[in-house]
Amino acid sequence: MEAEKKPHSHPLPSWSTIQLELAGLVLRLLPAYADRARFAAVCPQWRAAARQLQPPALPLLAFPAGTFYSLPYDEPFHFPGCGFAGYKSACGSWLVFPRDDGCFLVNPFSRATVTLPALSCVWLRPPNAVAKWSGEGKGKRADPYCIWMHIKDSDELHVIKLILCSPDLVAALVGVGYTCQILVCQPGALSWSVRSNDQCKDYQDMAFYQGKLYALDDDENLLVVNISSDQSTCDPQVSRIGRVIKDTGDKCFKGYRLYHTVFDDTFMPHSMPLKKLYLVESRGMLLMVRRKIWCRIPPPIPGTSGKIVAGQSAFEVFKADFEHSRWIKVSTVGDDQVLFLGRRCSRTVSVSQDGLLGNRIFFLDDDDEHRVDYFYDEENTSCSTYDIRLGGVSYPHPMISWKRRHETRLAAWLFPQD
Repeated sequence: MEAEKKPHSHPLPSWSTIQLELAGLVLRLLPAYADRARFAAVCPQWRAAARQLQPPALPLLAFPAGTFYSLPYDEPFHFPGCGFAGYKSACGSWLVFPRDDGCFLVNPFSRATVTLPALSCVWLRPPNAVAKWSGEGKGKRADPYCIWMHIKDSDELHVIKLILCSPDLVAALVGVGYTCQILVCQPGALSWSVRSNDQCKDYQDMAFYQGKLYALDDDENLLVVNISSDQSTCDPQVSRIGRVIKDTGDKCFKGYRLYHTVFDDTFMPHSMPLKKLYLVESRGMLLMVRRKIWCRIPPPIPGTSGKIVAGQSAFEVFKADFEHSRWIKVSTVGDDQVLFLGRRCSRTVSVSQDGLLGNRIFFLDDDDEHRVDYFYDEENTSCSTYDIRLGGVSYPHPMISWKRRHETRLAAWLFPQD
C-alpha cells in the first residue's frame, strides 16, 4: 500500500513581509495621521514602509491645552508619552514653546527640537540706529515712520509668524499690534538679525517659496526678502526687501480703522468687509488667498463707537505672475487639492486618494490676541470649509468646537510632513 502523502507544511506568511508597493496602496487609503501612526506601529518593516512611501497625510488640528484632532476624525488624538500642552504658536510640523531665554521648538512627530533666541537678543544693522519721535504726550509719534527701534522694548512685542525655511535659516514676523518687522537667524543661534532702520509694516503673511523668502503686506504687495550671510559670522541677514508684485487695488476696510470709527449721521452702511490675507504654495505656484469677512455694523448712534460683529467669510484666490509682476485671479485650485489656511501656518494637501472633496478651503477663526478687529455673536466656533467653485461655507466637523477669543487665538494646523 502506497504510503499516504502528507501535505508539506509551510509557515504562514507574516504581515511584516508585505511588499512595499502594497504597503503604499494601503497607506493611500489612510488619509488620517492617526491611522498612519497605527499602521507604522505594527512592526519595524511597516514603520519603514510608512517613512518611505507615505503620501501626505491630512493635518492635525492643535489646541494649546495639548489636545489634537486627526482629521477627518472627531475624536481627540494623543501623542504617546507627551502632552505638548502650553505651546504659543505653530509652524509646519513644529510647536513653539516660550522660555525666558528664547523659544523652544518641538516636532511631536519626530521628537526633534530646535532652540531660538529671545526677542531681547537682536543684532541691529546698523548698530547705531535710534528711534526718533515728534510731538509730545498723546500726540507723540514715530518720525518719519515706525522702525524696529520704536517697538523693540514694548511689553506687547511678540512673534506673529515663524518659518523654519531651511536647516540654516529661520524667519519671523515680530511686532506690536498692526506693526511688525522681519527678523532672521540660524536655528540654535544666540541672537536675531534685523534691518533696524527699515520701515515696519502691517505684514499679513510670509512664505518660503522656491528658495526665496516672500512677505505680503496689507495692501497686497508681494515683497521678496533677500538673504545674505554676514562675512565675519556667516549668520543670515536681510540684505534687501524689494517689491515684486504691486497691489491689486482691492480696498477692503482694515479692522482697526473701522473699529475706531465714531458714527455720525452721515455714516450709512450696515455691513462692510474686513480682510485677511494668506500666502500658500500649491503645485509649484505661489498663491495669495484673500478672505473677506462680512461684518455687521449696528445702526449708527451719533457720538458712539459701533461694535462690529463678524459674519460669513468669502474667499478669492490669486496666483503670482512673476513675469508680469501681477496677481492673477484663479477660479479653482484643483479638484484634488485642499487649502488649509491658518494665521500661523498654511499648506496645500492633495486628497486625490483620500475620497475627500477637493477645491476647498479649510479655515480657522484664528485671531491674534493683540489685534481685536471684531466681535462674534456665538461663543463657540469650529473649523469651517469654503467651496471655491460654489462659494458656500459649511462646518464638516461640528463635534470639534472651542471657545472664541481664548483657544481660538492659538488653534493651529499641524502638518505631519513639512
